Amino acid sequence: MFPRLFHIGSFYLPTYGFLVASGVLIGLWISVRNSEKQGVNGDDAWNLGILVVLAGIVGAKVLYVINDWNTYAGNWREIFSLNTLQAGGVFSGGLVGALIMAVWYVRRHRMPALRTVDAFAPGLAFGHVLGRFGCFSAGCCYGKPTNHFWGVTFTDPLAKAVSGTPLGVRIEPTQLIEAAAEFFNFLVLTWLLGRKKFDGQVFGSFMVLYGIERFFIEFLRDDPGRGEVFGGLMTGTQLISILLVIGGGLIWYFRSGVASHQPSALSRQAGN
Repeated sequence: MFPRLFHIGSFYLPTYGFLVASGVLIGLWISVRNSEKQGVNGDDAWNLGILVVLAGIVGAKVLYVINDWNTYAGNWREIFSLNTLQAGGVFSGGLVGALIMAVWYVRRHRMPALRTVDAFAPGLAFGHVLGRFGCFSAGCCYGKPTNHFWGVTFTDPLAKAVSGTPLGVRIEPTQLIEAAAEFFNFLVLTWLLGRKKFDGQVFGSFMVLYGIERFFIEFLRDDPGRGEVFGGLMTGTQLISILLVIGGGLIWYFRSGVASHQPSALSRQAGN
């Protein structure tokens, strides 16, 4: 749609890269600010955020390659090609990679795990909003052909060259749909963070909200690289989405049970 923000001679700044970088920085700022409000050390939160971002980038690329392994199996050098490096990757893979790194860092530095991920959840959602606008600008993560009035038509040859985006065809604006859904998630999670009743409630909610959102958006996606499982019954991303919903539900189930058995501050004061 608008893959180059500006160009001077042969140099150009990709709109996708600019928006993703902006999403990362703003998302980190939101996360660190929330962390400090939750009683988490700000320096630890910054370090965690940077490591999580790097792990997320690697995880997104790894799942992208795995899901489209038929393309890379016979030519592994293509993994390191410019086209693969410019591709956005699979967000679900990035989320899994970020979670693994977060678990390691939090345990190593003895940070309050659930309180920390609660603080990071709204920032993660907001960063993803800008990331999806980046996808829309580059033409990647595109949708299926549609006759709906909200369909969009890509015309820039660069989108076709880099992402394989179909040109001159009205397609579902899956990037904008997901950006809107993630902005809704951001608002809900921010509201919930100041009203949560137990640690893990906000992050568990994010897992459920994002899992449901992404599962259904997958039905509208038409770009390659998402893989198939169970004989084509669903994509690999949909399987991860189901696991996210289950994981978030388990956090709610077990943590809400713990919170319900803890005496409230008012009860403790009455007993003194």
